[in-house]
Amino acid sequence: MDFSKNILETIGNTPLVKLNKIVAEIDALVLAKVETFNPGNSVKDRMAVKMIEDAEADGRLKPGGTIIEGTSGNTGMGLALVAIIKGYKLICVMSDKQSKEKMDILRAVGAKVVVCPTDVEPTDPRSYYSVSKRLASETPNSWYVNQYDNLSNALAHYEQTGPEIWKQTEGKITHFVVGVGTGGTISGVGKYLKEQNPNIKIWGIDTYGSVFKKYHETGIFDENEIYSYITEGIGEDILPKNVDFSLIDGFTKVTDKDAAVYTRKIALEEAIFVGNSAGACIKGLLQLKEHFKPDDVVVVLFHDSGSRYVGKMFNDDWMRERGFLEENVTKAEDVIKDHIDKQLIVVRTEELVSHAIERMRKYKISQIPVVDINGFVGSVDETDLFRSYVADKNVAEKPIKEVMGKPFPIVKLGTPIEEVSKLFTKENDAVLVDLGNGSYHIITKYDIIGSIK
Repeated sequence: MDFSKNILETIGNTPLVKLNKIVAEIDALVLAKVETFNPGNSVKDRMAVKMIEDAEADGRLKPGGTIIEGTSGNTGMGLALVAIIKGYKLICVMSDKQSKEKMDILRAVGAKVVVCPTDVEPTDPRSYYSVSKRLASETPNSWYVNQYDNLSNALAHYEQTGPEIWKQTEGKITHFVVGVGTGGTISGVGKYLKEQNPNIKIWGIDTYGSVFKKYHETGIFDENEIYSYITEGIGEDILPKNVDFSLIDGFTKVTDKDAAVYTRKIALEEAIFVGNSAGACIKGLLQLKEHFKPDDVVVVLFHDSGSRYVGKMFNDDWMRERGFLEENVTKAEDVIKDHIDKQLIVVRTEELVSHAIERMRKYKISQIPVVDINGFVGSVDETDLFRSYVADKNVAEKPIKEVMGKPFPIVKLGTPIEEVSKLFTKENDAVLVDLGNGSYHIITKYDIIGSIK
């Protein structure tokens, strides 16, 4: 009978799958190493087993102990599988930018999940690095995994993933492309492949808000490059010991939007349902296309499953809120379609300035059209009112007609957005849209910016 003694024995030997439509503009054979076939649905299963076995061997992890780790979710899942089979408790510390699905899955497999804020310095006591270390110091019989600096991470990929790729490509691989987070995958695979053939190129995919690319190119750890980003699983605001920059030939950075958009494209164009870092890898691969020749064999690694991003990259509302959904906004009606039912707030010429200020506060708006019995005759905005107030403290009791500016331009629903944009000037901060039924709506600069894709 052919069976595995437990689920851990099914880790590894994941398939290589040829990519077609999504890489049509790349003049090389592109193969995806699809790590979602691991039982925990990610590449992290490999190093989770290795790190725990090595910790058991040297006594860092003792029977009945508690495993503690800061994770974006996938390492936590791998650790959870091993913890269940081997009888350990697990505490996973995560940042609040990680998907709810990841947190729910970890709880489902018995892990305790502690959530920390994303937008803090690594040294901040609230960061998931700091909280992980603190919990490890406070919890009896515990072991802090520290996948960033635990070199068993890279060793797992040196011993497993690298040899698999070499064997599956019959040694014909010319380029390896992978997202870089802890650095274990790129360093372990890269070390093995370069030992077999020093000419193989190793490319890392980085994200904006991370320090890897600049550090690799200049040796400078630039804190100005660090800021919060949406892409999950790649990029860092620290330099993990697992990242061996000497093995990496170069990095390319991918935006949050492109990573999200290409995550969806992989599913729609290749029928491979994988996660956020895979989208970043494919976009990065396309950015590097001039490096590939017709006879090259390019392997790109897909870290995890798309099931962990159903509420994010695979959710239209989530994508739309961030301006990531590729919708062609071409007309005035497209810009206002999400709030077209809202009432247009106006002020009359004989009303007091204080009335306009009150409406701005109540409705949280910055521009208001001014009307009289004949229609639109002027406009006021918060900048003009502020200047008027500075010049005359009694302005609040004056009628609007004494401080109003020119009326906002009026366009039709079908006016191209390029034409609408030209109407915004230093003196004009809004445009009115004629809805064709005797009512109007307003477009502000904020609306225009929100429509940019």
